[in-house]
Formats: sequence, structure tokens, C-alpha cells
Amino acid sequence: MGYQATFKRYEIKYLLTPRQKAEILQAMAPYMKLDRYGRTMIRNIYYDTNSFRLIRRSLEKPAYKEKLRIRSYQRAAGEDPVFVELKKKYQSVVYKRRLTLPEGQAMYAFRYNLPLPVSSQIAREIEYFRAYYGGLHPTVFLSYEREAFYSLDSSEFRVTFDENILYHPYDFSLGSKVYGTPLLAQGQTLMEVKTAGGLPLSIPR
Repeated sequence: MGYQATFKRYEIKYLLTPRQKAEILQAMAPYMKLDRYGRTMIRNIYYDTNSFRLIRRSLEKPAYKEKLRIRSYQRAAGEDPVFVELKKKYQSVVYKRRLTLPEGQAMYAFRYNLPLPVSSQIAREIEYFRAYYGGLHPTVFLSYEREAFYSLDSSEFRVTFDENILYHPYDFSLGSKVYGTPLLAQGQTLMEVKTAGGLPLSIPR
């Protein structure tokens, strides 16, 4: 199965109450469809320096920021595919570059600070990032349940709903059970609108 390796788009986030989510889903129904994966549990391991340079920079809300993570869309181990992702944001535009690797190979390379076992432009960009910041190590495990919807007009417009967002600063395994401290209040949903351009005309304003 092929996976999209590069993204360039706007990503806009909103916090919703249960009522707001229900109303938005109802309004979306004629124009969008839940993707074939349904409700998915996403696991992320974020990397940072000993001084938390990347997250501190992000919290300053600069015009440019970047981060590195390993992500899986299922409990992953051994030969299961995971994504090594370099994500950058410049003046509200998000650029994402990612590699697909077996979980065992990706985690081994990061655990022992070894080169990634693949040669490509994206791999070189990730290796440059690792060398530039130096001493990157896992700092946050973040998980959430996601429902992703795509537009029926064949555009790249997407809407995702994330719930049960949990984090913890240890046990950095993509194959473990999810647990941790909630980031949202009870019943809240994080909605994210993803679009490469403007909103489709079919989407109610």
C-alpha cells in the first residue's frame, strides 16, 4: 500500500462541545464521508533536546517552527509500518515530510542514534534535522482517537475529530496500551480542518 509522503496545507484547529460536534457532523453529511479506517487510535512519540528546545520554541508561537515524531495508526511492533515525520509550519502553512519504515527499524535507529535504513531526499532532511539539534530523545508520548472525513468533491479538503487525547513522558512504545493525562476537558473534541487552499464552496459557512 502506498502512503502520501509530502503535504503542504493549512491546518486550523477548533475545540468543540458534544453539541457543536453533532451539529457540524450533520452539516457535513451531504458533502463529506468518513474514511475507510473509521475511528483510529493514533500513537505519537515526539523527540526533543534535553533543554526542550523544540517545544519551548513552539510555545513562543513564532512564524516558523518544526518538530519530529514517529507515528503509528495501530499498535505497532517489528515489521508493522510506522511513519517518521518531519513537520514544519511557516506563516500558517504546514509542511510535512514523512518516511514509512518497519517499527523495529525506526525505533532502533532512534534509540541508538543511527542513520535511518533508507536513502532518499526525505531521509536526508530528517537526518539533517537530527544532526542540527543533536541529542534528540523521546520526550512525550501522545495518543488520541481520530475520525477523519474527506470531501466528496475529490478535493484535498479534510476534517478530523480527535478525542481522548492523552499524554505521558515515559514508556515510549508504539505497541503499548494507551494511557496518560487527558489534555481536553470531559466531552471536548479537537476538530482540525485541513486544506491545501480555500474551503470548498459546498461546505456551509
